[in-house]
Amino acid sequence: MARLVFLGRLTDLAGCAELEVAPGPLETVLAGLDPALALALLDERVRIALNGDLIGDRGVVLAAGDELAFLPPVSGG
Repeated sequence: MARLVFLGRLTDLAGCAELEVAPGPLETVLAGLDPALALALLDERVRIALNGDLIGDRGVVLAAGDELAFLPPVSGG
């Protein structure tokens, strides 16, 4: 299994901080999620980190044991 980690407002939208998913292409993983959550995760302002390293490419294929974290834009003043 691979793990999705949701931070900030994405935790509320997902209803949890982490979710175990089957390995595979990110597009396939997102297709299995609630459509509102998947749409929020695809927002270009959401950064992603694969196993702790920020990546710019969303053409990710998750392997067993991978952790993919979604970091929403930070707001505040």
